[in-house]
Amino acid sequence: MHHWGEKEMKFLRKLGLEKDRREVFLYDFFKKVEQVEFDTLLFFFGVLTAVGALQYMGHLALVGDALYGTLGFTLANVAIGIISSIGDNIPIMYAVLNMDLSMGLDQWLLVTLTTGVGGSLLSIGSAAGVAVMGVNREHYTFMSHLKWTPVIALGYAGSIFTWWVVTKLLIN
Repeated sequence: MHHWGEKEMKFLRKLGLEKDRREVFLYDFFKKVEQVEFDTLLFFFGVLTAVGALQYMGHLALVGDALYGTLGFTLANVAIGIISSIGDNIPIMYAVLNMDLSMGLDQWLLVTLTTGVGGSLLSIGSAAGVAVMGVNREHYTFMSHLKWTPVIALGYAGSIFTWWVVTKLLIN
């Protein structure tokens, strides 16, 4: 991105602008990352470490057997998506991967879809939401995100319906 920005500056010089008028370089990735709080990074490190510990002790296999054995793959994957809105989608998906499940490709696609979209139901359910709440505290809060939850829930249901149409009706 920095290289692209240098090309942009060369283009601006051709137009007759000798100096970049922006106060902050538009595509400075490192400036944006340094605004993320250290607490946010420690949160993700701690959660992934905890998931790894649960997997090491065998608890994830027990939870996977109970959840997927009781509900079946489709309903369990939909439930996993809703759970990912409460507990961040990255560690939830990491936990599912470490449950050592034997699902078909269609179910792996569903759980990936539901954790990704379901994680956006609440701002704490996605890494991006947590990071934006840390960087932009004045404009993006947990409560400001809640006004979009019904629309995201419709998208969640619509994406599951689309998955069902594609995998069950079109492929079979």
